[in-house]
Amino acid sequence: MASLKKRQANLSTSAETMEQQVRERFEAVRLALEKEEQAVLGSLEQEQRENSSRMTRLLNDWNQHLKLVRKHISTVRTLQERGAESRQQVSPGNFSCHKKQDAAELAIGPNDENFQKLMKVLGKISKDLQVRLQKKSLLLDSTVVVIDRTACHRQIKVTLSGRGFYVSPDDSSALIHPLQFDQTCCALGLPAISSGRRYWEVDVHCCSSWAVGVAYGSLHRKGQDKSTKLGRNRLSWSLEFRDGRLSVWHNDRHLTLSARAAPDKVGVFVNYQKGRVAFYDADAVKLLQDFSTSCTGVFERAHHQFTEPVFPAFRFFRARDRQPVPDHMEICDLGL
Repeated sequence: MASLKKRQANLSTSAETMEQQVRERFEAVRLALEKEEQAVLGSLEQEQRENSSRMTRLLNDWNQHLKLVRKHISTVRTLQERGAESRQQVSPGNFSCHKKQDAAELAIGPNDENFQKLMKVLGKISKDLQVRLQKKSLLLDSTVVVIDRTACHRQIKVTLSGRGFYVSPDDSSALIHPLQFDQTCCALGLPAISSGRRYWEVDVHCCSSWAVGVAYGSLHRKGQDKSTKLGRNRLSWSLEFRDGRLSVWHNDRHLTLSARAAPDKVGVFVNYQKGRVAFYDADAVKLLQDFSTSCTGVFERAHHQFTEPVFPAFRFFRARDRQPVPDHMEICDLGL
């Protein structure tokens, strides 16, 4: 009996010790979860404040532009009314005798040449405002993109910032990663896009031939067949400049664009929920191609929706012989 009582006491003590340990671990987990929750809430609040500030700046800009446009419209209407009054005064139906206008009166009258010049200036101002407003709208969805060093060809060298990258003939010091491209000179960027709207820009003016776009992470990395090349498969979409021609590619089908020259900067816009990829001439804020329902028949048999996260994607083509400076691209800093 004494032995049983002693064993019972030991079990009771052990149970209490285990209970205390469980409570301590539970408390530690609870505190860690609360800390993580606070950190997430803080991050969300910070992001909300930043978005609110950006929206406020955009609305203020829009209001200023709207006031300027209204002012110019009012000026144009006033000039039009004056011109109409002047034409009415000299209409053929008016047979009353008028004295001949002297030079001073002619000087203050409406001048068709100046009026046309003013209309051209106002038209240019209106066009510039539209471009600026569209650019600001795109920048609301801008995101920071960097090159994934583990997912690029060995000859692609990446700068310390992660935004600049170029082709080097020397790959002796390059590390080997299982996810890198071994033959096609491609690179993938970060972050992965699995929701929402994203926009970024790429400076390509120092690259003789290039491709910029997006790709699934399942894009093949080994070999040099079509499954590894941007736009030559169902896993990637690209805007490409090669042999002096600008074209867009997906599913190994392409459209040649009528642009007179390649853009210096390419804007890439992704709306993940709508399965949309759009390419822009970033400087002119001109839409070059929109992969959406409007071009489904050219590239797809059915309307496309993304089925997995997409990544920013880039490709260098073979450089020209004796090229003095290696081709390089740079992801633009949009001031985020």
